[in-house]
Amino acid sequence: MKILYGVQGTGNGHTTRARIMAKAFADVGAQVDWVFSGREREKFFDMEAFGDFQSYRGLTFATQSGKVLYVKTALTSNVVQLYKDIKKVNVEGYDFIINDFEPVSAWAAKRAGKKVIGISHQNAFFYDIPKEDSNIAVDWFMRNFAPVTQPIGLHWHHFNQPILPPLVETAHYENISTPKHYLVYLPFAGLDDIVPQLREFPEYDFFVYQPVPKAYDEGHIHIRPFSREGFQVDLHRCEGVICSAGFELPSEAIHLGKKILVQPVAGQMEQKSNALALEKLGYGFAAKKFDVETLKQWLPLKAPTSPRHFPDVAKALVNWLKQGGGENIGELQKKLWQETIEHEAAAKSSPLRGLVT
Repeated sequence: MKILYGVQGTGNGHTTRARIMAKAFADVGAQVDWVFSGREREKFFDMEAFGDFQSYRGLTFATQSGKVLYVKTALTSNVVQLYKDIKKVNVEGYDFIINDFEPVSAWAAKRAGKKVIGISHQNAFFYDIPKEDSNIAVDWFMRNFAPVTQPIGLHWHHFNQPILPPLVETAHYENISTPKHYLVYLPFAGLDDIVPQLREFPEYDFFVYQPVPKAYDEGHIHIRPFSREGFQVDLHRCEGVICSAGFELPSEAIHLGKKILVQPVAGQMEQKSNALALEKLGYGFAAKKFDVETLKQWLPLKAPTSPRHFPDVAKALVNWLKQGGGENIGELQKKLWQETIEHEAAAKSSPLRGLVT
């Protein structure tokens, strides 16, 4: 198989999913050309899995202190450069064009009249799932930011919709919950927005990942630079996770059975909807504000769920593609959710029960 795969580079969740897919493709000897946009090339890290990947400016949101700045986003978007980049991407000669909410390669394929398989959490919003602050304008944006012809959505629950479970990395770390150890990843906030609150809880250890040049400690607060290896070690050994309401990190935390506190990025429908879904499913808690009072209430709580153990969705998708990547993924969807239920058979109750088969 020869594949063109576009990946949104804003944040690290899309790149994490891409690494999982890269391994699954490598296992079957597929040739994959990777396209990333939304971040300067030098700000990507741990990119060995993608070889000589293409990188473009693309489109991304401007944020400050956990809020989306729409005016600044509009002023800093270079539409002329976007159009030039779209024309640079060669979409010819591929068996499949796959996209994870990446606009440059998606629009290049649309411009050339090519079919695009979209594999992303954003595609789940095409269906009837928990949503907050959704409207016609937001729906239009979700469909047209990175247009695809076959959307495959990913979510923590099927909601009786054609949605697959999350892509979760198969790790080789021991999953232990060290009491009072917490991983903190709030990528749209700075240290000044995070550390003062954490100082009020010296009996806990917080491992805070931020864009810093090297690791350092402030007593019980451990500041760490971005590192996939270090991040995974801390994720597997922590008791709980404090993060934004993105999709990939909560997916990993749910998979491992970690306690979760999310703070949605203000003005971001997707993150608000994720927070709503987490609470509805009983997988985590949502904070209206990242403050001392919220932490005081949440930190002593026990994890609400046991590990979910999502199946190997990446391997299943690659096998599906090898068989031709048909238009209907209904059988694959049923199989994967059934595997999820079987993994949880020992649990007395599960929000995943009741899949219509």
